[in-house]
Amino acid sequence: MEISAAGRLEVRITTADVGKRVSVRSLTEQGPPGERFTDTVGVLTSWDDGVLRITRKGGESVLVRESALVAGKVVPSAPARRRGPAASYEELARAAARAWRPVESERLGDWELRAAAGFTRRANSVLPLGDPGIPLDEALAAVCRWYADRGLPAYVQTATGAEGTQEALGAELERRGWVREVTAQLWVGALAPVADAGPEPSGGGPGGVEVLLSREADEAWLARYRRRGVSEVALKVLGGGSPAGRGGPSVWFATVPAGGDGPGDGAEGGAAPAAIGRCAVDGRWAGFAAVEVDPALRRRGLASTVMAALARRALDEGASAAWLQVEADNAAAHALYGRMGFAAHHAYHHYRAPRSSAPAGDGSP
Repeated sequence: MEISAAGRLEVRITTADVGKRVSVRSLTEQGPPGERFTDTVGVLTSWDDGVLRITRKGGESVLVRESALVAGKVVPSAPARRRGPAASYEELARAAARAWRPVESERLGDWELRAAAGFTRRANSVLPLGDPGIPLDEALAAVCRWYADRGLPAYVQTATGAEGTQEALGAELERRGWVREVTAQLWVGALAPVADAGPEPSGGGPGGVEVLLSREADEAWLARYRRRGVSEVALKVLGGGSPAGRGGPSVWFATVPAGGDGPGDGAEGGAAPAAIGRCAVDGRWAGFAAVEVDPALRRRGLASTVMAALARRALDEGASAAWLQVEADNAAAHALYGRMGFAAHHAYHHYRAPRSSAPAGDGSP
């Protein structure tokens, strides 16, 4: 905290610092005996009527009474990354959006309204990378009308925890009654270590695991995909929206056939594959998604094997960095991706409009 030359804690923030990243210490009425103070670090998203709202990296808002402040200061907006490729929030947000394209979109200033018949929130939410060009209340009203016309609930996707993310917008949505339904994280890492994380594919040596790569999600791949009853719209989203070389990413699907997870293992013929995965190669980025393993075959390295096969193909196409999205509370996935060299870059959240009676999507982020 900020300490004066006389050794006293000082509050060195004002209402003019709204929008900046701050660190504050405040008196608390709760907590273990003997602990009178609590520290909060995040973006100062408002300071109204004697109450500060600070949005933490994970998206949680903390309210601090001005009268309880003991110390406070502005801190750097983006702490130095200790590992992983350098990237801005906007670069990653655009790469993720291109990798999971909606079937319909429309611009509202710098906002993109996206729809795909409710298949995943990512493809059925607003991506607000900038200014909508009109006052916020008017923009949100237009968003609600646009989604209502399509029989969909209105969602806005925001991000927190990195330079250029949208803590202020999230706070404004909460003030207007929008509800944060889902929080996930986007992780980044170097691509080469991912390619080295699994064994060579079948034919690369004894005990190799067969990994089949395809440009399309065939019936076998879809049999393992956890979202049942995939529609034509969903297939378009999974396929990347446009062929490689025509403005879209290069999309690959990986399949470990049933019985292909090692000698003597696996399900009977005709069963769903042992494991699957998807990768979208877009410039220097390879984005991984839909990495799923038969529950009976988990903890055998199949997830890393699938990702390694996809990573090798992405390296061949010129990619050097990787990203993936994972739910914030998925501890097992965090451990796996951490071992592969990934680290969290930022969190993202889907806010749903209040009092919406439109049908929900399939529930996935």
